[in-house]
Amino acid sequence: MGSVVFETKEQIAVITLNRPEKFNAINREMALQLQAALDQCTDNSCRAVLITGAGKAFCAGQDLDEAIDPHGPGMERILKEHYNPLITQIRSLQKPVVAAVNGVAAGAGANLALSCDLCIASDSATFIQAFSKIGLVPDSGGSFFLPRLVGWQRAAGLMMLGEKITGAEALQMGLIWKTVVAEQLQEEAMALVKQLAAMPTRALALIKEQLNQSATHNLAQQLALEDQLQQQAAASDDFKEGVTAFLEKRKPVFKGH
Repeated sequence: MGSVVFETKEQIAVITLNRPEKFNAINREMALQLQAALDQCTDNSCRAVLITGAGKAFCAGQDLDEAIDPHGPGMERILKEHYNPLITQIRSLQKPVVAAVNGVAAGAGANLALSCDLCIASDSATFIQAFSKIGLVPDSGGSFFLPRLVGWQRAAGLMMLGEKITGAEALQMGLIWKTVVAEQLQEEAMALVKQLAAMPTRALALIKEQLNQSATHNLAQQLALEDQLQQQAAASDDFKEGVTAFLEKRKPVFKGH
């Protein structure tokens, strides 16, 4: 079994980070396997994606043994070939991506979770921007996502002080979508991703594009984008089904196109 386990269940892709003995710390092998798994999620048969971790941790971030190995890839390649492509894949994937954080999410592991469309965490999960503790700066999109999720002051505190926060604290500050008791995390996460998989996939992809663009657009640009994307949504089969089901007072059956 590899560093990443990929399974499909009822139009859902389940990706499990699988180095539990290393708290799912990311090395080159895992990063490339995760990229390959996300590539498989572009298939039309996949309508939602769940990312979680094996064992006690979600992801402890970069494997530091590899980072300091003089024969390893080096920090430049780690960012350009491992993390930057991963975050780009998640944000550009035209499917909803859910992170189920089952334990510690540290450094790049935390930012991997925050790059997902929705993040659900167990009440025993923790998040930490561990970079400053070892003289580094946040990567994997952390400096982009954090201020947009929690505001400038909280982002500065999390990034500079590198303090660990609980799942409950992450929820309170708007960092994540939901927390659940640890024993129910996988069940709740799967229910959430099944709900998303049954929804109009094209509309969800367009919503994701709206959110991506809103980070840099002014109001006029965003209104123009809404106009453009709404026309695309209105031309979909799922829109026709949604309206028909509403008028017929029945539950819609979306096909994802």
